[in-house]
Amino acid sequence: MSIHIVALGNEGDAFHQDNRPSGLIRTYLGRSPLVSGDESSLLLNATSTVARPVFTEYQASAFGNVKLVVHDCPVWDIFDSDWYTSRNLIGSADIIVIKYNVNDKFSFHEVKDNYIPVIKRALNSVPVIIAAVGTRQNEELPCTCPLCTSDRGSCVSTTEGIHLAKELGATYLELHSLDDFYIGKYFGGVLEYFMIQALNQKTSEKMKKRKMNGSFHGIRPPQLEQPEKMPVLKAEASHYNSDLNNLLLCCQCVDVVFYHPDLKEVIEAHKIVLCAVSHVFMLLFNVKSPTEIQDSSIIRTTQDLFAINRDTTFPGASQESSGNPPLRVIVKDALFCSCLSDILRFIYSGAFQWEELEEDIRKKLKDSGDVSNVIEKVKCILKTPGKINCLRNCKTYQARKPLWFYNTSLKFFLNKPMLADVVFEIQGTTVPAHRAILVARCEVMAAMFNGNYMEAKSVLIPVYGVSKETFLSFLEYLYTDSCCPAGIFQAMCLLICAEMYQVSRLQHICELFIITQLQSMPSRELASMNLDIVDLLKKAKFHHSDCLSTWLLHFIATNYLIFSQKPEFQDLSVEERSFVEKHRWPSNMYLKQLAEYRKYIHSRKCRCLVM
Repeated sequence: MSIHIVALGNEGDAFHQDNRPSGLIRTYLGRSPLVSGDESSLLLNATSTVARPVFTEYQASAFGNVKLVVHDCPVWDIFDSDWYTSRNLIGSADIIVIKYNVNDKFSFHEVKDNYIPVIKRALNSVPVIIAAVGTRQNEELPCTCPLCTSDRGSCVSTTEGIHLAKELGATYLELHSLDDFYIGKYFGGVLEYFMIQALNQKTSEKMKKRKMNGSFHGIRPPQLEQPEKMPVLKAEASHYNSDLNNLLLCCQCVDVVFYHPDLKEVIEAHKIVLCAVSHVFMLLFNVKSPTEIQDSSIIRTTQDLFAINRDTTFPGASQESSGNPPLRVIVKDALFCSCLSDILRFIYSGAFQWEELEEDIRKKLKDSGDVSNVIEKVKCILKTPGKINCLRNCKTYQARKPLWFYNTSLKFFLNKPMLADVVFEIQGTTVPAHRAILVARCEVMAAMFNGNYMEAKSVLIPVYGVSKETFLSFLEYLYTDSCCPAGIFQAMCLLICAEMYQVSRLQHICELFIITQLQSMPSRELASMNLDIVDLLKKAKFHHSDCLSTWLLHFIATNYLIFSQKPEFQDLSVEERSFVEKHRWPSNMYLKQLAEYRKYIHSRKCRCLVM
């Protein structure tokens, strides 16, 4: 192993006391205890100097057995005359030393302006040492006047040397004399540090090259490649609030109509949505009694704002359908009634767009007192029983959490007869529900209840092909926009039900649940579980769950050694089997290489020579 040092520049000869050629590099090589080689062996024969006139070449041994090759170029003009040779030597150098005399400022600036940019382009991430040699003869500060030339013959300052070192990313040294301290300990210590770093780097590169070339004898162990990345399942965004807001706009399954005090119709609505948000409406529609609510402010608000009209002589009552006509509610407060459409839109949107509601009320009511009065009544409608001023800071609180989730919510009415207007018959039992929620959240049920179907006029509707538990989970999603299957089998049943009623987001939720459950299983559990993964794959394909079926194929291929041992593996179709074999992990090639390596390890040829 060898170290190549390139030294550039002339440090002057003011310190030489005899006629022998001497300098920084020559002095170091002759005095350093780590460098071996007598005086005559350092300088090569004269033919090397003639053959390569730019550089003087030295050779020695460092650290015992490391070959040290030094190329020294003291004259910059000669360095520039053979640029091809100079560039190649700089490019192959392990360490570069740039020398100059501190009392020769003209040469310093010539080197800095003309040669340093050229050297900088030829550098190849090697350490550079800048050595400022000599004692400054003129320590006075030069004149800074632009017309004065008194500093032309002054010395090179320390600041200029440090600035040059920063430009090259070099280490800056000042050597006031070429004695044992400055040469051996100061300059030599820094140079030997970089020599050790170069040796370490070369050793590391040599070991890497040896590993890559496989310099050891025998068969290399096979490299197990990473399995293919599983398909990414993209979740569908929720449209829960927009579904309920659209219900108000389309006016389907209306069961309550609000009227102005002069008996003019204002807006149609749905009891189930209003009661899900407000205890005032629960009291108005007899969902809860005053004794259950036990809040005088809610009872007083209900009595002051609304009145139910059941009079058969009411205008328009004769045109109402005889089956189940909507409930008529008179709004007693005229100002509140004028803003009722905005208030209901606020409630149907999830009751968290408080600033928009305030803005809409201010546009309709010019008087600030009227605006405050209506807003306070809205707060009373949304009030939770037993809580004082719970909606005092509506702007921040409701923006953080919609009323659907911190009040009674629609889940309160799930599988309960309160306000129910349809009953599903499943496996001999009945499940009450509310048409308004079903129509808003499921397009298939919207068509079923509003089209020319038997279900549109019937209260009792039979459901086939789905268990009661699965259908209740399906209704839970429609009411609350969330579901939590008990396991993979239940999630697959719910996915089938969602596909039956064309609720795509619920399908994606079930797919994601199944994928998450399978991914979290360790290999031992996958091998021992009773779940038929191939049957799961076929159900996913049959019910048009393309994302899940593709993912399951990759999952079987990735866990090939586990599932190939199961009897249901034979139920894969030819196309599916071909896909799994193509993407199997570990690959067949790796298993063959592993078998050969194990055979080699257990053979006599590979026994330990020491034992």
